[in-house]
Amino acid sequence: MERSYAEYVPAIKAMSDETRLKIIDMLSCGEMCACDILEEFSISQSTLSYHMKILTESGLVNGVRDGAWMRYSLNKEKADDVIAFFTSITCEKDDCICKKCKSMKSDNRCC
Repeated sequence: MERSYAEYVPAIKAMSDETRLKIIDMLSCGEMCACDILEEFSISQSTLSYHMKILTESGLVNGVRDGAWMRYSLNKEKADDVIAFFTSITCEKDDCICKKCKSMKSDNRCC
């Protein structure tokens, strides 16, 4: 099975920030209003919006407008997909990319 590494880049990049990881952790317990998320951080509303934009664009978080505020929830399906992808690239398997390179080394085709 050929993997599309590129499709996972936005989610992995979104998780590369401490604040966004904390937000994901907070949302693991259920839907939250942006105002409640904001209370947990010493950041401005615009900074929170920036982080939430990255999380929603990555597909890890869903956002729904609720009056003047947004309500956010973890996209569990996407999170599970990213976990499965990461697991698939960090365990040995028959069609592992590293085995292909090792076989190329034995044929003097790989540096």
